Amino acid sequence: MIKRYTRKDMGRVWEEHARWQKMLDVEIAVCSAWAKLGKIPKASLERIKKKAKFNLRRINEIEKQTKHDIIAFLTSVAEYVGADSRFIHMGLTSNDAIDTGQALQLKDASDILIADTKRLLTVLKKKAGKYKYVPMAGRSHNVHAEPITFGLKMALWYEETKRNLERLQLAKQVVCVGKLSGAVGTYSNIDPRVEKIVLAQLKLNVEPVANQVVQRDRHAQYLTTLAIIGSSLEKFATEIRNLQHTEILEVEEFFSKKQKGSSAMPHKRNPISCERISGLARILRANAQAAMENISLWHERDISHSSAERIIIPDSTILLDYMLALFSDIVDKLLVYPQNMLRNMNTTKGLMFSQRVLIMLVEKGLTREAAYRIVQRNALEVWKDKNADFKTLLLNDKQLAQKATKKDIENCFNLKFITRNIDIIFKRIGI
Repeated sequence: MIKRYTRKDMGRVWEEHARWQKMLDVEIAVCSAWAKLGKIPKASLERIKKKAKFNLRRINEIEKQTKHDIIAFLTSVAEYVGADSRFIHMGLTSNDAIDTGQALQLKDASDILIADTKRLLTVLKKKAGKYKYVPMAGRSHNVHAEPITFGLKMALWYEETKRNLERLQLAKQVVCVGKLSGAVGTYSNIDPRVEKIVLAQLKLNVEPVANQVVQRDRHAQYLTTLAIIGSSLEKFATEIRNLQHTEILEVEEFFSKKQKGSSAMPHKRNPISCERISGLARILRANAQAAMENISLWHERDISHSSAERIIIPDSTILLDYMLALFSDIVDKLLVYPQNMLRNMNTTKGLMFSQRVLIMLVEKGLTREAAYRIVQRNALEVWKDKNADFKTLLLNDKQLAQKATKKDIENCFNLKFITRNIDIIFKRIGI
């Protein structure tokens, strides 16, 4: 775990003690199921429940000799339980405990991430509503396109985050799967009813067909989902970084009273939190790649996936938890400058209304090609002459005057007409 990015609740999920405790929970639940089926004396079960625990230091000591962590764990538990420990792990293979225990951890981690995502949705919805009608330049290829509103930009992020919530909920369902089917998945030494009883009790899905492990396409789907969510956050953060350019400055990360931007330049106010999100998203994507490599295991199982998963699963959930919380705070405290948005729109002297003029001329009877030539000719003059004004040029264009009146031209520069359907979009996504 990376302490710098580990939030308290998620950190508890992946502590070493929590890992072993989940496996012990699985082992005890299996003993309870065996007792229910008459294979373990009720008195032995009660003693197991009362005495079963483990010691982390002792597990590590034993593992140095056995080179097998699950045997070390079971030996530590046996030292507390005594003779009744012979019933623990009966009919199981190591990964019955490992994968099922890990599924319990993933369930807890997923619940935290789902709550994080819902909080981000709340913040984005609030911002979208607040700036629903605040106009700004839409940009494509980094160049002014047509006007949009800042609220619409927030609404787009909101809708994408809704999809990410759906992906996350599905990925949770896919990965929160256990198996208690023995060494190669054939139930050769365990009753299938044990698996059914235990996983129902633990609120986990059953792997319908397993070998020695729960199949790793599930974990790959989970980690690629986290990577997609991280990539969405990077996309949003990158937009804020771009809009915080000194030359643009339409939004800005909140800068606290005692915050410092540079060790050398006291004037600096940098989008460091958004930059951090961009960097961490790269880790999530790299971890997802490792998860996909883990899908292909030899025959009924090897352990090439195990060492990677000890890193990529905890770290990915920890990082996304941090990123979601951080970005929610960024959006919540975001400094928005509508006056700069209007100023920037005006720098292109009305060029953002070029399509309206084009359509108006087509409606007046010109071919699209002829209309395009007239509009582009005037637009290029604005690009060449910083003092030129697009509407003024159009009003003085003799060729255009043959087809359109002054009122026709002025009507093309109505900002409210271009953004008139914002309400429809917001209603469609429930804002």
